[in-house]
Amino acid sequence: MLLKNIFRTTSLGLRTWSVISSVKQASSASSVLKQVQCSSYMNWTLARNYKGDETFPNQQVRWYARAVRKKQEFPSQLQDLPPSMLKLEYASVPLAHTVDDVVKKLLTLEFANHSEKLQRKEEELIAKVQRDENDRTSTEVKVAILTARIRNFQEHLHKHPKDKANKRWMLMSIDSRKKKLKFLRRTRYDAFEKVCKELDITYTFPPEYYRRVTRRWLAKKAFCIKVFKEVQKQKAEQQAKERAAVA
Repeated sequence: MLLKNIFRTTSLGLRTWSVISSVKQASSASSVLKQVQCSSYMNWTLARNYKGDETFPNQQVRWYARAVRKKQEFPSQLQDLPPSMLKLEYASVPLAHTVDDVVKKLLTLEFANHSEKLQRKEEELIAKVQRDENDRTSTEVKVAILTARIRNFQEHLHKHPKDKANKRWMLMSIDSRKKKLKFLRRTRYDAFEKVCKELDITYTFPPEYYRRVTRRWLAKKAFCIKVFKEVQKQKAEQQAKERAAVA
């Protein structure tokens, strides 16, 4: 019995000692892990602040408050339209000029949308170049309408440069206006000068014929020049023989 009690007490003591030692080891390991984490974080922060041999103590990690670059203001063609001007659909109505001020204000361009202002601008440009009051189908009128639309496309493209459909429509309108100006310049030069002056258009001549220079094209061109010179030489010899025979 005595021996059994001794073994029991010794086994209990060993168990308690192993538990206490394991707890101490775990606490020491956690403290070491915390120290390693702190040291790694300090090294990371130092690496962020150091760049070569230079030190940036006040450098920010990310630039959240970056300055925004403002775009240059694009001059709009609708700026010269006074807000007191009547809309196009009410300009020819005599009753619109004699109504109350409140009602008349509702009919003006002050409360008009962009399309209504653009229509008014088109009418102003048409009035500058049309042949008579009822002219709506001449080349000059078509050029004026295309000019108003092109300037509207340019203004929109300046605000929204990624609008590919708008860019495509603008280029198509520019090509169409070039064709009409070219036809007008060939047929009625005085009307062409008037249109360019009134609408403030600068006509640029189309580029001359050009071709992509390749090795094959260069070799072909050199061969053709050589053949042409040889043919001219043979013709000159034949003409000299004919002259000698006649003499």
